[in-house]
Amino acid sequence: MNEVSLTALGTTLFFLIILSGFFSSSETGMMSLNRYRLRHRAQSGKKPAQRIEALLKRPDRLIGVILIGNNFVNILASSITTVIALRLLGDSGIAWGTAILTLVILIFAEVTPKTLAVLHPERIAYPASYVLIPLLKIFYPLVWLVNSISNSLLWLLRVKRSGSHQGLSPEELRTVVYEAGARMPSEHQRMLLSILDLEKISVDDIMIPRNEVVGIDIDDSLASIVKQLKVTQHTRMPIFKGELNQTIGVLHVRNATRFMDSPDLNKAMILQQSGDPYFVLEGTPLDKQLVDFQHNKRRIGLVVDEYGEVQGIVTLEDILEEIVGEFTTDMAATSKDIHPQKDGSFLIDGTATIRDINRALKWDMPIAGPKTLNGIIIEALESIPENSVCTQIGNYRIETLHTQKNIVKTARVFQVSAPKQQAS
Repeated sequence: MNEVSLTALGTTLFFLIILSGFFSSSETGMMSLNRYRLRHRAQSGKKPAQRIEALLKRPDRLIGVILIGNNFVNILASSITTVIALRLLGDSGIAWGTAILTLVILIFAEVTPKTLAVLHPERIAYPASYVLIPLLKIFYPLVWLVNSISNSLLWLLRVKRSGSHQGLSPEELRTVVYEAGARMPSEHQRMLLSILDLEKISVDDIMIPRNEVVGIDIDDSLASIVKQLKVTQHTRMPIFKGELNQTIGVLHVRNATRFMDSPDLNKAMILQQSGDPYFVLEGTPLDKQLVDFQHNKRRIGLVVDEYGEVQGIVTLEDILEEIVGEFTTDMAATSKDIHPQKDGSFLIDGTATIRDINRALKWDMPIAGPKTLNGIIIEALESIPENSVCTQIGNYRIETLHTQKNIVKTARVFQVSAPKQQAS
């Protein structure tokens, strides 16, 4: 009879250890699930994902039923082990039974199941949900009582309960995109990261500088304006009186075809086909400006400073290029500001922006300060160079070749290895 009883107790103990491992792995598996993948599957109509998402909406109840079950089977297993040890070894067997059971539970009911759940959370959590949902319904009164007491203790300790799901910050989202790895095409990954970077870039960084803006001076002769419209490669052009600060409209060149061949062509017809100018305050982040362009149905804006002086022009295409990249295949080869030389150096126009240079040549010249090559040279030298001067900024050696009207017109730039800054 005793032999049969020991066999039954041993069998029961075996199944209790399996149950303990089930509860341990279920807890770890549920908490290790990728919440965003789970939500995507739930929204796609996957029933198992919807079932688990329902459980995770109240994590206190889920953890409550798991811990109740786990503690129950562990305590019952301890009691059965004590009975078995007493029958086999007498009073001295209690210590041996405790030690052996502790080791068995650690290996087979804690460490191994939880490690497996961390490595394969979906394989554990999805089947476990079929068991946990009925258990939660059966033991709901007990779970409710335990959670009520626990929540009351948290309230006494002034611990605030936050929602089970918190949104991602931009930096956290950036990490998620990086971690996507091979699951996301590199081009898509780059574009997503570029979108996140829009808030760090202002219109000043990408605008066409004032001295490079091509527009229509309405004070010019009509023949000169018509000639300019026929040869221009721009889609939209500002119309101004004398200087860019006196901009009075923006003409879509496509609309010019309506009056170009008219025998009664006059400047009034040009102004009639132009739209009102749209002004953008310098320092506006690109993410905000992109929304403003969309809201105001605009594609081009004149960047002005706090005094209303026009500093340059920013277009919708400029912002899109920050997201998708340059529309040309080789910017260094096609840029009118950058000219490769046989010795590996580059002749670069002083008005070229640092961002364009970095993007074209895959360099990392500093962009925190001046926006143009001319500006970064003058800042490094702390003066306007009158003759040929050589300076090194970071990993880039710069030699001024031509200076005109207090502006470095052309400089030779090449990349070196050791960072250093000096002037000679």
